[in-house]
Amino acid sequence: MKQLKVAMLGFGIAGKAFARILNQTHDEIFKTKGVDVRVVAITTGSRGSLYCMEGLDLVEATRQMTESGKFDNNSPTFSSLSSMDVVKNVDYDVVLELTPLNIFTGLPATDHIREALKRGKHVVSANKGPLAWHYRELKDLAKANNACFFFETTVMAGTPVFNMADNCLQFCKIDKIEGILNATTNYILKKMSKDIPISEIMRAGREGGFMEADASMDTEGWDAAAKLTVLMNALMDADITPDLIDRTGINEITTEDINAAKTRGNVIKLMCRGERHADGTVTGKVAPEEVPESDVFTDEKLVAVVSLYTDLMGKLTMMQYGLETTQAGYGVFIDTIRVIDTIICD
Repeated sequence: MKQLKVAMLGFGIAGKAFARILNQTHDEIFKTKGVDVRVVAITTGSRGSLYCMEGLDLVEATRQMTESGKFDNNSPTFSSLSSMDVVKNVDYDVVLELTPLNIFTGLPATDHIREALKRGKHVVSANKGPLAWHYRELKDLAKANNACFFFETTVMAGTPVFNMADNCLQFCKIDKIEGILNATTNYILKKMSKDIPISEIMRAGREGGFMEADASMDTEGWDAAAKLTVLMNALMDADITPDLIDRTGINEITTEDINAAKTRGNVIKLMCRGERHADGTVTGKVAPEEVPESDVFTDEKLVAVVSLYTDLMGKLTMMQYGLETTQAGYGVFIDTIRVIDTIICD
């Protein structure tokens, strides 16, 4: 019987959703692919860790975290192992990098991925920081050590942007990317267009669980810039970092601006644009723009959307609807399945 031993670094929204999906599909994965997927370690920064080489009870782990906000230190699988301890010393096949984002450096998540790849371990990352700041190094390290390095959840949750590019756009050249990549600012601007006070918008967003108490990384455009960087690095081999993106957030946008745009038949959106120019240089920009009301980017139900401009397939657009946490977990899950498929093929 083949086993895939998984180490999870972080157990937030994406981690718990992954655990739920794996519980639902474990037997089917074994039946169809002949692989027993076992989570052998889960680490958190301040809420404890779990470790058991026979496989952790994910239902129990989720219960503990949901009910107590931490792992039970009286549990027989409770551990003092840190994320780096697990990365360097535990016997696993694939590590899931799900730790909190450091949008300005990509650390320490990059260190986790780097050390795992050096050991020849496969990596699935939901953390966009390492991809935004150290993509080329990590990609080359994965190749040198014959390891998978997948990261679907870093942009648009589980929407298969990178999977589509890898599997359906082989030999296509992508020279331009545009889209709405930050769900929080999209939500804020949509609500502002309905004359809802910003204080009420922010309160509702926080209570809904999809907006941080401090949303400045979103409203100042940093999150969108990091996601655009990831797309440009992975799909255009741009080799850039977020500080090279021309970035303007939505902090200066007023209800008056939105109403004025409406009189012109437009909607204000925080647009992301990346392009490779004729001389080979690449540029990226994140800024509020007026978009025609007839454009796909103005769909009221959209959370995020991205268009890829290719030489052989023309313009392709992928849209994300809904803020379901399952989508983030599914992105991690399907990347784990890609690891299994790669191992089986090898």
